[in-house]
Amino acid sequence: MQLFVNLAVKDLDRSKEFFTALGFAFFGMADDMASVMINDGAQVMLLTEPVFAGYAARELADPAKTTEAILVIGLENPAQVDELTEKAVAAGATPLGPPRQDDFRYQRAFADLDGHHWEALCLAQPAG
Repeated sequence: MQLFVNLAVKDLDRSKEFFTALGFAFFGMADDMASVMINDGAQVMLLTEPVFAGYAARELADPAKTTEAILVIGLENPAQVDELTEKAVAAGATPLGPPRQDDFRYQRAFADLDGHHWEALCLAQPAG
């Protein structure tokens, strides 16, 4: 089973540059869509707004004003959380709040170039 998350983007080339800067590879690129490979079981499909609207049954949300979803990438350790978030910010993302840490998790959030909310998360392994 695989998961495909579809996101509307204003400028596909700019979004491809952003996700490339984060270290992700692509699969199945076309003039109006590109698939970001998160891992073997998950892909984020970047669709230009007109193409996305053609699939959507309702009006497109403006991710700069509303939260349509929170996209979370699970990582193995806090250093990877920091690395991914710092790459995102260096590539133009906006940090969203301070890092969050407790006994069970370490996570940081950012908004991508189109305003979509992303989280980089490391869950603590249960003791014993």
